[in-house]
Formats: sequence, C-alpha cells, structure tokens
Amino acid sequence: MNLTELMNELESLGSEQTRKTFIRHGAKEPFFGVKIGDLKKFVKHVKKDQELALALYETGNHDAMYLAGLAVDPKKLSKEMLQKWVEDAYWYMLSEYTVAGVAAESPFALELAREWISSDNEMIATAGWGTYANYVTITEDDKLDLNEIRSYLDHIRHHIHDSPNRVRYDMNQFVIAVGSYVDILYDEAKSVAEAVGKVHVDVGQTACKVPLATDYIEKVIQRRKPGTKKKTSRC
Repeated sequence: MNLTELMNELESLGSEQTRKTFIRHGAKEPFFGVKIGDLKKFVKHVKKDQELALALYETGNHDAMYLAGLAVDPKKLSKEMLQKWVEDAYWYMLSEYTVAGVAAESPFALELAREWISSDNEMIATAGWGTYANYVTITEDDKLDLNEIRSYLDHIRHHIHDSPNRVRYDMNQFVIAVGSYVDILYDEAKSVAEAVGKVHVDVGQTACKVPLATDYIEKVIQRRKPGTKKKTSRC
C-alpha cells in the first residue's frame, strides 16, 4: 500500500462526528476524523515501510501523523527528524502522545526531553514532559537518573500552577508516571502530588478532566506488579 492508497483508505474511515470531537479538542485542518482504533488497523502494514511512516507524518494531516507515530521505528529516527516532528506537532494529541511516545523510545529520549522541557513553546514543552514521563514508564529504575527526576519533581511542586495550560497537564502526568512506575521514588512523587493537589487545565468545550495525581498513582500501583514496566510508550 502506497501513500496515496493509504490516505484514501483513511479518508473513507473518517466521520463527521469524530471530526467535531477532534475540533473541540483543538485539531485543525487537514484531517479526516478517523478513530484511533481504526488507525491501529493499519499499523502492521506501515511498520514494514519506514519511509511510508515518515511520509504520513509529512502530510500534515492529523490522522496520518498519528498513524505515523504508531507505526514508525523510533530506533531509526535521527535527532533532527524528531526535532522536526515536534515542531510540526501543532496540537496536544500530536505533541503529548505521538511525538512524546516516539521520542521516549528513541536513542535521544533524555536529550530531547531536557531540551524540550525548557522550551518557551507550549506544545514543545508538553512534548518534553511527555517524553520524560513515558521514558520512566518503560525504563528500568537502575538506568534512571533519580536525582534529575527528583529535581523535576521539585520544580513541579513549586511551579506547576503558574506554568502554561497544557504544560500543567503534562507536569501532572509526569508526577503520576514517576509515582506509578519508579518504585524508589513513590513516596517523593506522592508527596509532590499531595502538595500540588488539583491541577486546573482549560480543556475547552470537552468533558475531559485532569486526573488527581494522588488517586491515579494508587490506581496504577494496585494493578501492576512492583518493579514491572510498560512495554511501550505508544498507544
């Protein structure tokens, strides 16, 4: 299946209802409005062709870009390509999920997470926090820089409520990720979650809610075995 054929398939699966939902969340043209579940049906085909995955992202079409993130091989992406991806991620589903998930599995995960977190661009900063959050969920604790993670937790404790809108969301997700998947830092993450409390994020005309970190950490802890990590950061 080539790019034209795949784009035609995606267009046929788009729906006006899904388009309206995505628009309420911040999506912009061009996109077809394809459900994530339907996008996943094409992953096995695109995985066989790295160039096709890259071409999908280059279209600028949200549905194609999201599919690219699910199917691309992160180990084969250059730092320059990932930088281009984050600069082209114009709304949070692409920055927080697609780019962050791919970058976390790349050889440049920490390098890019650090760079992006310090960005003045809200979408790039969200990708940075998302990348680091994803990274801790898939990386064994003995390979993590615990002191660096502690410093980020401390930064969140003092600055989350005066940070940009979507950055607040991803800072909260970072606390959840650390508390849920870095066993040795559970107490410290829980302390930050309690200090931060409820995080207010403008989610537009949607029913989305920001999870309360204290409660969410406990939910994850209850369903996972101590010491286990996620197999992938992409979904």
